[in-house]
Amino acid sequence: MKKHNYSAGPCILPQEVFEKSAQAILNFNDSGLSILEISHRSKDFVAVMDEARALAIELLGLEGKGYQALFLAGGASLEFLMAPYNLMREGGKAAYLDTGTWASAAIKEAKFFGDTVIVASSKESNYNHIPKGYEVPSDADYFHCTSNNTIFGTQMKEFPALDMPIVCDMSSDIFSRVLDFSKFDIIYAGAQKNMGPAGTTLVVIKEEILGKNGRVIPSMLDYAKHIKAESMYNTPPVFPVYASLLTLQWLKNLGGIAAIEKINNAKAELLYTEIDRNPLFKGASVMEDRSNMNATFLLNDEAHAPIFDALWKAAGISGLPGHRSVGGYRASMYNALPLESVQVLVDVMQALEKAI
Repeated sequence: MKKHNYSAGPCILPQEVFEKSAQAILNFNDSGLSILEISHRSKDFVAVMDEARALAIELLGLEGKGYQALFLAGGASLEFLMAPYNLMREGGKAAYLDTGTWASAAIKEAKFFGDTVIVASSKESNYNHIPKGYEVPSDADYFHCTSNNTIFGTQMKEFPALDMPIVCDMSSDIFSRVLDFSKFDIIYAGAQKNMGPAGTTLVVIKEEILGKNGRVIPSMLDYAKHIKAESMYNTPPVFPVYASLLTLQWLKNLGGIAAIEKINNAKAELLYTEIDRNPLFKGASVMEDRSNMNATFLLNDEAHAPIFDALWKAAGISGLPGHRSVGGYRASMYNALPLESVQVLVDVMQALEKAI
């Protein structure tokens, strides 16, 4: 039976990525060696890294605009530390928008480096919306936000225009929708949502913002050193980078971000329409801030949960239970999830309605 993978991450990837990466594990580029055992300094892998970095910049529309792409280890969680280390001045200040668990974790790390101002938070409503109408201190060294909140199912639809660097954690919606990415000075994203397996993190940096905070930065945490070394300052996570390259190639061949956005909009519209129509369900986040990547929803009567759970499991659906912070269900509809899988979930929701 075909599985419909709604896992929030690590998550679904394109079938061709699995097939090509599986072949590379056995024999990479007809070298007689596995991608898992080749030198990261070999000609074959340097070509992989160079293409992955260039393709990330191309897909984001940032060519010729002073940006560099890095593939680093440590996950987005390490970027919670690296961003303030590289941007916050000694005795400086940073502004953060608190929209969920990962934004809160980023705030915690920034506090090690200086005054960390929370400009707005939706914590009191269990992060069910994106705060609006907040002011960012003009003397902040940078502003940090999280574009999509995986756990709570909210997504920023607009971003502030500021006269300071903007840092954005796009881990769970990178490459999923058209944005003016030049508005951001640092974008970072763990690979395990829309790019590849866990183990590498894409960091896109406007190079001119670096080297201005007066800090002495440890080498492994210094963006400038990683840029100079072309993501090869130390041994990179070779296989996750290769799988990420394959995913970026798949996206480009599909028509790029504009093409996948249309598909993602169709998936989200199909599911949210059913959530709103079906009297047995309700959305967990406010309508205007609903995420196209992670739809969170609840049963109006938890007594129906055993029947619903049996139905979606029988339909081959996997990874649907919601995070413990919200409960209910979470349908993660990342780029590689086909519209067909969303239709299967909608059919199951309608089947529950008929069974009650």
